[in-house]
Amino acid sequence: GRPDLPPPTKEQPQPSPPCPSSLAHGCTYQQLLPGDRDGLVGILGCLCTVGVLTYGLISFQRGNTRHSQLMMRARIMAQGFTIVALLGGMAVTAMKSRK
Repeated sequence: GRPDLPPPTKEQPQPSPPCPSSLAHGCTYQQLLPGDRDGLVGILGCLCTVGVLTYGLISFQRGNTRHSQLMMRARIMAQGFTIVALLGGMAVTAMKSRK
């Protein structure tokens, strides 16, 4: 080896991450989102809101104003669901911490 580098050590190799980057390899929910499941509904609500908003904006850009208006109404409902889900998750977490 090179004299300016420290000698190699006999350490155990580090284990690979517990979850591969794709679900096709059998990755479980707990490996993707460690912790409680309480926040999962909020995360899904946020993703749904972004998806509906994006689709509505694309419809608006293409000139389909009726469809765009429907998507904006759906976005408001998705945002409401997300807020309720996040508040519910916070309430469940607060009750768990009291125990």
